Amino acid sequence: QVQLVESGGGLVQAGGSLRLSCATSVKVITMYTAHWYRQPPGNQRELVATITSNGDTIYEQFVEGRFTISRDNVKNTIYLEMSNLKPEDTAVYYCNADRIVTTEWRALNEVWGRGTQVTVAS
Repeated sequence: QVQLVESGGGLVQAGGSLRLSCATSVKVITMYTAHWYRQPPGNQRELVATITSNGDTIYEQFVEGRFTISRDNVKNTIYLEMSNLKPEDTAVYYCNADRIVTTEWRALNEVWGRGTQVTVAS
């Protein structure tokens, strides 16, 4: 079964940087539009950034100018470069793909990862 696996989270001081990665657990044919979400402690999950299969990007206002979403379509990996981190960026960060096509040519919709914790200390 195909899963998304996030990595790169950790503890960082305010003003610091982290790079998150999100890769498929097995080789796939393609991944369509993908997103990074986050869930701060005690709050609901919220959208952070989106990248289409063509590389077009959309950012939520609270991260624009600080975060960069990118992708490697050969590796089927999504990245989130985070800089100038603030304590309010503390959250579990999740990767989501609208659709993944497996090597058996099955289409899997709304695939999620299990998340990676990002903690920003003040």
